[in-house]
Amino acid sequence: MTQLFDSVAGVLAAVGRDLGVTEWMTLTQERINRFADATDDHQWIHVDEARAAEGPFGGCVAHGYLTLSLANKFLPELVAYEGLKMGVNYGCERVRFPAPVRAGSRIRGRGEVVAAEKVKGDGVQVIIRITVEIEGGDKPACVVDTISRLYF
Repeated sequence: MTQLFDSVAGVLAAVGRDLGVTEWMTLTQERINRFADATDDHQWIHVDEARAAEGPFGGCVAHGYLTLSLANKFLPELVAYEGLKMGVNYGCERVRFPAPVRAGSRIRGRGEVVAAEKVKGDGVQVIIRITVEIEGGDKPACVVDTISRLYF
């Protein structure tokens, strides 16, 4: 269920809050191929299904940056803002890729508000950790602390 915030005070009070999880999504080979085309990263572990089957992962795997970019999909599934004048992506910290995502795997995002502080004006800077989980996996695919600036 999406967590709703409607004020700076509400965001500040949410530090430490578990935001739950998103729905599962399948990371298809087609999406991996499109990402390879968009970034000109056609390394065989991502796009050559025959060769990748014989490689270290037993099949094609998603680019780490593709997995990271899905934080942008998962964030609005975890949090929503009412009365927001403007929100901007301020950056990321502590990006890690503990486990590869095989093509065809199901993944989801888990969120947690790890920090928040007031910023100049009527704003708040919030750090939300997104952990990209792989169905049946022992380790996450990606862990990233996303930084947003929100102005109510």
